[in-house]
Order: sequence, then C-alpha cells, then structure tokens
Amino acid sequence: MGQRTPLKKRYRPGIKAIREIRKYQKSTELLLRKLPFARLVREVQLQFTNQQFRWQGDALLALQEAAEAHLVHLFEDANLCAIHAKRVTIMPKDMQLARRIRGVLRE
Repeated sequence: MGQRTPLKKRYRPGIKAIREIRKYQKSTELLLRKLPFARLVREVQLQFTNQQFRWQGDALLALQEAAEAHLVHLFEDANLCAIHAKRVTIMPKDMQLARRIRGVLRE
C-alpha cells in the first residue's frame, strides 16, 4: 500500500479572508505599487495641463498616502452601508451611496 500524504488543513469559509483583513488592518505600508501609481499621476497631470512636469518622489508618496487613505475610508463607509442593508457583501450601490453621502461627485 502507498503512503498517505497528509491532508491540508481545511478552514471554514471566511476564516482566511478575516485573517487577511486583520493583517492589512495592522500594517502601515502602502498597498498600491509605487511605479504604476506614479504613471497614473503623470498621465492625469498631462491630461489637465498638456505639459510634462517633473515630480519629486516625496510628492508622489504624499499623493499615494492621501489616495489610499481616501479609498480606505470610502470602503469603510460602503461597508457600513452594506451592514445597514443587512448584508455583508459590499455592492456597487453601497459605494455610490457612500460617495453621495460624502459629497464626492460622479464624473
């Protein structure tokens, strides 16, 4: 008879997601990659001014910190909207409601 391979521990649904959420809540590092974010900033700036600017690294980091903080708060508000609707899953309508309550205009 062949040897039995040890079975992988199977967690209940959602346990892994909760661990991942806690991990990211404890961390302070930026979650978006720096280079793609810098390219996006330069692209948006080019659309608004039609001129090529040079960006300091600290300026890009400050923008990225602010953008990630804004997104985190938006997701927190959307999560509260979903909980209020007796759901656990965030839906697009939760994001839209959170943005509308915050006064963020849609383009």
